[in-house]
This record gives sequence, C-alpha cells and structure tokens, in this order.
Amino acid sequence: MESYEFDGQAAAEFAALLIEKAGDGVQVRLLYDAFGSKHEPASMFTALKKGGVQVEEYSPLSPLKLKTLDLNKRDHRKLLVVDGRRVITGGVNIAQFYEHNTTPPPDAGPAGALPWRDTDIAITGPVAADFEAMFAKTWVKEGGKPFALLPAVQSPQGNTVVQAIDGSPRDDHPAIYDSLLTAIATARHSVHLTTGFFVPPPELSEALECAARRGVDVRIIVPSRSTSGTAIAAGRADYGDLLKAGVKIYERQGVVLHAKTAVIDGIWSVVGSSNLDWRSTVSNNEIDAVVIGHSFGQQMEAMFQNDEAHSRQVTLQAWRHRGLGERLREIKAQTVQMFL
Repeated sequence: MESYEFDGQAAAEFAALLIEKAGDGVQVRLLYDAFGSKHEPASMFTALKKGGVQVEEYSPLSPLKLKTLDLNKRDHRKLLVVDGRRVITGGVNIAQFYEHNTTPPPDAGPAGALPWRDTDIAITGPVAADFEAMFAKTWVKEGGKPFALLPAVQSPQGNTVVQAIDGSPRDDHPAIYDSLLTAIATARHSVHLTTGFFVPPPELSEALECAARRGVDVRIIVPSRSTSGTAIAAGRADYGDLLKAGVKIYERQGVVLHAKTAVIDGIWSVVGSSNLDWRSTVSNNEIDAVVIGHSFGQQMEAMFQNDEAHSRQVTLQAWRHRGLGERLREIKAQTVQMFL
C-alpha cells in the first residue's frame, strides 16, 4: 500500500487490517508520505512495525535531512496491489473525510465541511505486475528492503487495454504529462478533464487551446472550493486565454472535487493521482492508469456528465467582470505559486 495521506480513524482501521494480514503470514508493506501524513502520531507507525508490517516514510521531515529536504517532492500516489493480481489506484487517500463523506481534514480551510468527490479504479490482470514494479522501485529508493516480485499474470483478464504510467520527480519529462499532451494533441472529437487542482503549465494550456481552436470539444471540471484556496485563485487567473480559445470550464458545486480523471474521444481514459498543475508535473511522485476501450470510456463520460450537471460554467464575460478583490487574490496566489 502506498498513500500520500495515512491518518485518522480511517488509518487506524486500515492499520488493524494490515497487522491482521501480517499475522496470517502475508507480506505487507506500507509506504506513506511524511508531509501528507504529518497529522498522524508516530505511535501508529510504531504499532504497525511491531505488528509485522514493513513501513517506510517518503521524504522524512527530519532535522538531519534539512540540507537535502525538498518539500515540493512528495509521494502523491494512492496505490494498493494485492498478490500481484489486483490493483486499486486513483485519488482516494487513507483519510477520515472519505469514510462518512462529511468530515473535513484538519487543514480543510475553505473546503469547510463539504463532502468529497473522488475516483478510484479497481483493476485485475497482467498490468498489476507493472504497478507492483513501480511500487517496488519507490520502496527501495526510500530505504525499503528489496523483495521478489510475484510472476505476472500471463493471460488477459478482460477485453480492455490498461497501462500503468509512472510520474516521478526524477524524470525530466514525466511519462504521465507527456502522454496526456500527446492524447490532447491527437484528439479528434472531445477532451473531457476532471481535476482537483488546475494550475496548468504553459505547454498544457497551449495544447488545450489548440485543440479547442481546431474544433475539439474541450471541457474541464475544476473545484469551486478546495483545501487550497491559493491553488483555485492561481488557476482562475489563467482562465482568460483558455476561454477565448473556446475551452469550456466548469466549477463543481456542493463537494470538494478531488478526482483526477480524463476521457478523450470517448476511448482513451485516465484515472490516477496526478492533477493538472505544475506540482504534479515536475515535483510529485504520481501514478496513473490509462484505459483504452469504448465501454470504459462510456462509463467515464457518464461520470463526467454527472459532474458537469452539478457544476457552474465559467463564461468569458463573467470572468472579465470579476471583482477587484478576486483579481488581487489571483495575483497573490500566482506569486505564491512561483516561490513554492
């Protein structure tokens, strides 16, 4: 298991299950991010280790590592691989605010007590071995003992093509970002994106604008409220060129939108941990599942349409007439983003 956040009562329940399986003789490994799980007391992880679970911390917040510590480099993945056969991945952390869908995290800020809207995908088949190999690579890099990977499933488990894509801070051009840019550049009919954080790098903005100008239906659903008001303000500052190019932007109402998904031309879909912002592009350790197939694409389109139905569209006219206070927040947010 790999998770950016591992905290609260939800973590305690998962910890009990992990310790139980370790007691049954199952090899159990947990990799969590030091910053994302900063609210969880060390006693939780000590108990896991005593219970037979192998535990590693990604980029520890240790005074001994202050010279080399980079707070921007975080393990943002959410991944579970079982027996090298089954995978669950996406945007869902191990955190209490998912369980009852009403309780905010300790630092929710402007998100208030809104329920969370997120997406995970469950996968069975040969590609599980690729996800496990990506986990193993990060596990060893963070100090975990190498372990033998289970043999990959040789026969397909369905009729859908699935690919595991790794986004890593050690890559100058992360595969996740490059694959998305390529898919947008070759889109013929539609580009429908859902993201928890939208502060697009210049190359992504350009790709979206070019697609819209050549007649592709480009729609993006972003949060209206979030755990980071700064990120929302920074993203809104750049709406202008996108809207002028014909990109349609919708702000999801009534929830904290945290899902990271894409469906292009109704056939190329993505579910994963990566947002459409510079942090996911160049800093975070991310992982996505790319699914190619019409049937799954239809499910993704249905989910997108449901989110759109519960969203408010941002028009160019309304954006141009936004108030001075909002404009000042955007300028401040963009300045903050530059120095993070």
